[in-house]
Amino acid sequence: MLTNQKLFVHLNGGIRLPISFHGASRRFLSLSSSDMKATSQQEDDEASYSEQLSSVAGGIVALGKFDALHIGHRELAIQASTAGTPFLLSFTGMAEVLGWEPRAPVVAKCDRERVLSSWSACCGEVAPRELEIEFSKVRNLTPRQFVEKLSKELGVRGVVAGKNYRFGYRASGDALELSRLCEEYGIEAYVINPVMDKKQDILDREFANAKERGQVSSTRVRYALSKGDMRYVSELLGRHHRLILKLNNDQSSMNNRNMASFPKSCLLNLPPKEGVYENCRIIYGKENFVPCRVVVDIENIHLELVDRDCIDIPYENFLYLNIEFGV
Repeated sequence: MLTNQKLFVHLNGGIRLPISFHGASRRFLSLSSSDMKATSQQEDDEASYSEQLSSVAGGIVALGKFDALHIGHRELAIQASTAGTPFLLSFTGMAEVLGWEPRAPVVAKCDRERVLSSWSACCGEVAPRELEIEFSKVRNLTPRQFVEKLSKELGVRGVVAGKNYRFGYRASGDALELSRLCEEYGIEAYVINPVMDKKQDILDREFANAKERGQVSSTRVRYALSKGDMRYVSELLGRHHRLILKLNNDQSSMNNRNMASFPKSCLLNLPPKEGVYENCRIIYGKENFVPCRVVVDIENIHLELVDRDCIDIPYENFLYLNIEFGV
């Protein structure tokens, strides 16, 4: 059951503005070619960010941490799509700012568009788009400032958040405050119940985190991958886990016609624990695929074709190789 409520987000320093110097004296700068390239890249990044801000205006923004793009995140996108054009708003650079250990994403960055496109069938035939904002520019915002940013800078028409959503500096705001602030700033707010994990016994056994209340989460996806339970991973994601390897001719090793090995340094996202995985498939090119068996060890990913009469896969012709588990 959706409840109409209003929300607002404030992003301090979210837009970089040109600075003009006034006065009698003038200063001249000499730029090297590297400086010019850096300046050009900065201008491109700012132009891209401005385009993002322009595109999200009037849209419905789902709020959350969208690392795994699991079925709970999909439900947020579905609810956003029922009210308007759906967007996912997430923050980049949180690990660096908060001092977290670097870790591989659950979904490779280059694979996110494919996953979001697959959601279009349940989002009114519209694939949700992503809006990323630097966490360093919003971490100190109060709940009111955060909502104000959504309203005045982003110009969103509405937001969708889970019942357990926290926001603002030190996560001081909750869903109730979000709703109250949204109403004040003229934004529609939809607060929905989280999608619950069917395996509730894992909550007591494995998770001591107070934030874990039995809902589907990226933490649970990572836990399932760490156990090598690919059926559980698929249940949480609503799809098969796809591992992406960035190929380099110098890194691959063809053991024979039906086997190939790649170092883990090729991986762009999180693999399952070390072990043997049946019922997998290698996807290459435009969704060409062959069944395979995958062995994950400490240093490498080994692929063994199930059909030994299969044609050779031209690994050297592709930049990326995709492996799906539990198909």
